[in-house]
Amino acid sequence: MKPLDDQQQAARDWFEALRTRICSAFEAIEREAGSDAAFEYIPWDRTEEDGAPGGGGVRGQMKGKVFEKVGVNVSTVGGRFSPEFAASIPGAEDDPSFFATGISLVAHMANPHVPAVHMNTRFLTTTRRWFGGGADLNPALPYDDDTEAFHARLRAACAAHDPTFYPRFSKWAEEYFWLPHRHRSRGVGGIFYDRLEDHFDEHFAFTRDVGEAFLDIFPQIVRKRMGMPFTDADMEALLEFRGRYVEFNLLYDRGTLFGLKTGGNIDAILMSLPPLARWA
Repeated sequence: MKPLDDQQQAARDWFEALRTRICSAFEAIEREAGSDAAFEYIPWDRTEEDGAPGGGGVRGQMKGKVFEKVGVNVSTVGGRFSPEFAASIPGAEDDPSFFATGISLVAHMANPHVPAVHMNTRFLTTTRRWFGGGADLNPALPYDDDTEAFHARLRAACAAHDPTFYPRFSKWAEEYFWLPHRHRSRGVGGIFYDRLEDHFDEHFAFTRDVGEAFLDIFPQIVRKRMGMPFTDADMEALLEFRGRYVEFNLLYDRGTLFGLKTGGNIDAILMSLPPLARWA
């Protein structure tokens, strides 16, 4: 992989620093619940088809009392897209060289009253450069106040940069996290954005604020719900919901496709899958 330029290095450093802070926050919640669970960090390397180094990343995973399974991954990879995949990536049609760095997080919770969550932000470089990402809440047993709080925090992060961001990106999330074969949403939404090109400083600042918003609001929701009692029926609802989550991630998720098409680490790519799910 080629040496990183200043923009690429800055993005990589931020994603890795955010990973460290998120993992510390989640471990603190486990300690509050009387658990000594901690993240296990597993580095991985990627090799191009010609044997050249292609970057890599670190897969972080924890199984605890509150977080039944949570993965927080960072990766920095580069090389050349396959001709077929390059045709679908902006700026790679004529030159398939690429660079990508990002953080990807999925948390599946032990208590059905605590929502699952997804967060991802990334920076991609071909002959063009852009940021993408977002965060969305995925409760098996939705609470309106949790949904409102999550959206309000993301709305504030968006409003600090562009008044059009939240209306555009929340609608994009509604459309993106839709399971057409089920005629239903994966969760209660959030924001999703992609291909924020040019204006590196402004779009990088927005991407950082998305990460800060997530780190602020999600632990609040977890602490609010993690001690609630639940029934067998609640757990049944959770397992069925997780089945829908699996269907989306294997059929429609862009990050899953990108990881598989670029030779990423399989365990890191599929860390989004829950430990248990059920199809009736």
